Amino acid sequence: MATLVTFHAHPDDECIACGGVMRRAADAGHRVVLVVATRGEVGEVPDGFLADGEQLWERRVAETRAAADVLGVARVEFLGYRDSGMAGTADNDHPAAFARADVEDAARKLADILIDEKADVLTVYDDNGGYGHPDHIQVHHVGYRAAELAGTPRVYESTMNRDRIQADAAAARERGETDWGPPEDLVIGKPEAELTAAVDVTEYLPVKRAAMRAHASQIAEDSFFLSLPDAEFARAFGTEWFIRRGAGPGISETDLLAGL
Repeated sequence: MATLVTFHAHPDDECIACGGVMRRAADAGHRVVLVVATRGEVGEVPDGFLADGEQLWERRVAETRAAADVLGVARVEFLGYRDSGMAGTADNDHPAAFARADVEDAARKLADILIDEKADVLTVYDDNGGYGHPDHIQVHHVGYRAAELAGTPRVYESTMNRDRIQADAAAARERGETDWGPPEDLVIGKPEAELTAAVDVTEYLPVKRAAMRAHASQIAEDSFFLSLPDAEFARAFGTEWFIRRGAGPGISETDLLAGL
């Protein structure tokens, strides 16, 4: 049995990016640990969604724990930083924002968990945080430094297949679906040539969707994630993509825990 620690910026990131890998690892008998840098304080909810006196972060912590149960997570930890919000917003300047945190201090917090768990594998994000979010970029830097401090042997960068996303968006536009996919000016994921691991999680798609539904404050039933027809959802989320530093070129791995 090995231990997988998966490190994310906000509640709900885990199920979208790594939900299949997490459940697959748990079902194979491995220990899965989820670490979240912030409690998602800057998320948005409709008026009246929260109970009287309830803070958004409280709801999002509860949602994370519910999603973790769906994904087979054995331990959930929050590092205690504040959601920094999207790039260029005032929340970036909050003194407790994760994006402003001292990398060494934050890495030490994560490293303590890695050491305690004797982690074999750590997932972080790519160097652009997938799509440029300040907290996601900080996960990349903090995660790599924590792995160095803890001596964690395998680190994978969770990312997206930019070539596939662009091709699917172009095909959707040709069908007249002009609102499909990310804005054309948004730099998202990495080119397929830079990816080194592709994990088929097709059999875990119902689990991923169930974990997404647990994050009801952020992922509504009519959201992009939950409103996609099954075939399109499988195309978008049936493979989870990663980069392992020093591996490649080309995709050479299909299991982050192979051999452990």
